[in-house]
Amino acid sequence: MRTKVQKWGNSLAIRIPKLFAQNIRLRNNDSVELLLKKGKLIISPITDKEYTLEELLSGVTVDNVHNEIDMGKPVGKEVW
Repeated sequence: MRTKVQKWGNSLAIRIPKLFAQNIRLRNNDSVELLLKKGKLIISPITDKEYTLEELLSGVTVDNVHNEIDMGKPVGKEVW
């Protein structure tokens, strides 16, 4: 597909057709990576890795575990 490069402020912009965006699950305000390879511009969506609880807890050790913090007595509808 061909499209035009247009001025956007001091930069240049291209419009990504809806079907292309849907195909790669790209939405408004998503982050993308721009890569120049052999004279071509490659645009790829950046997907944040989703971690399991086990993966997150595997990084906790006796050296980096936080102590419990006392925030005072419950206020209002807080129940501990």
